[in-house]
Amino acid sequence: MKLYIDSADIKQIAYLHEYFPISGVTTNPSIIAKEDRPYLDLLQNIKEVIGEERELFVQVIGDTPEEMVEEAKFIKRKLSGEIVLKVPVTEEGIKAIKLLTAENIPTLATTIYTPFQALIAAMAGAKYVAPYVNRIDNLIGNGVKVVSEIVSLYSTYQLPTEILAASFKNVQQVHDVCLAGAHSVTVDPEIIAKFIAFPATSKDVAEFKETWQNRYGVNKTNLMNS
Repeated sequence: MKLYIDSADIKQIAYLHEYFPISGVTTNPSIIAKEDRPYLDLLQNIKEVIGEERELFVQVIGDTPEEMVEEAKFIKRKLSGEIVLKVPVTEEGIKAIKLLTAENIPTLATTIYTPFQALIAAMAGAKYVAPYVNRIDNLIGNGVKVVSEIVSLYSTYQLPTEILAASFKNVQQVHDVCLAGAHSVTVDPEIIAKFIAFPATSKDVAEFKETWQNRYGVNKTNLMNS
């Protein structure tokens, strides 16, 4: 399982990268625009924070396959380290994925709503696919079931493409796609912060500390000065 941050907020990324086992960062045009900064400067800043070895996902916005390929090559020239290009699963996007794969440029097929979209993207050579779990739910579907069916299809046809589930509204959805077999998830910082938050944990830690200090003294705050 790999965990990605779905954000372009530098402060949030830096904090989560310090405290959590992060594999990289995913962005999209809306996330980048929200930061109100020159986008290349922002992307370079993100890479500085997460390091060369962790993946940064950048989405192309061209209309034709040729435009998408040129944008992908431009981004690869401008950014160093591990870069994955996000390409939508339109007809033009599938062709772009094929062209980029032929040039060994890794892609993520994005805006996945059906298992068959994910199957076609994998057959075209996408390294990752991103099913939109909560958005599928909102369209009277079942996002976790879609992820499960993609897992089944990839297993049946022995496809190496990884499922990077996206679009979550709560921790339970993330939990469910992990159980369904998703290889990785990309999650909003606010939800990531809730992954290990549980009232009983904080309560237990406080009780352990109180018991320790009652025995060894209130000034004995750790094992080294006890």
